[in-house]
Amino acid sequence: MLKKGSKLNSILTGTCPRCQEESMYVEKNPYNLPELFHMHENCSHCGLRYQIEPSFFYGAMYVNYGLTVAVGVAAFIITKVLLGFELMYAVIAIIVALVVLMPINSRLSRNVYINMFVSFDKDAAKK
Repeated sequence: MLKKGSKLNSILTGTCPRCQEESMYVEKNPYNLPELFHMHENCSHCGLRYQIEPSFFYGAMYVNYGLTVAVGVAAFIITKVLLGFELMYAVIAIIVALVVLMPINSRLSRNVYINMFVSFDKDAAKK
């Protein structure tokens, strides 16, 4: 499932979408908030420029919105439907889940967005 060359591998590990050899981020820990969006300029292995065009990652906000809605719905279903808590507790669970998972959602949205435009290249991975 997470074999090299799959988009899912690049998305979940945050590696270069072209060669999947190097992390795109300077700091791998997404909970180091000052470094959350600090990315390398280029992949040191294949040379891919991550910022494909100016303000490229603004488009990742749309992906982040979808991920945020999915997390909110999942938190609601777990707390209200599966566990049977009152609505107020479900709302609190949604807020907590969104705050706790914000750094992960932000990174995942960037990973998904760049993987929509850049595909794995076997030749780039061999360099």
